[in-house]
Amino acid sequence: MTSRHQTKLVREGQFIAEVDVELLEEKEGWAPYLSLEDARRLDAVREALREGDLKRASQQAKVFRLMPIAV
Repeated sequence: MTSRHQTKLVREGQFIAEVDVELLEEKEGWAPYLSLEDARRLDAVREALREGDLKRASQQAKVFRLMPIAV
């Protein structure tokens, strides 16, 4: 089994978070895939953003506020 690091984006409302995860790759089965721990971390960040708990979300990810621009 091999792995590689990647950043996944989680968006909730006006916030977006960059979460570092490890993609696991195998020759057989469904690949690449996330570990259960990384999948739970993505869910936890999404839930924290949904609840407006930016402090909790930023403990596991880089959090940004999205702002629309007028062109």
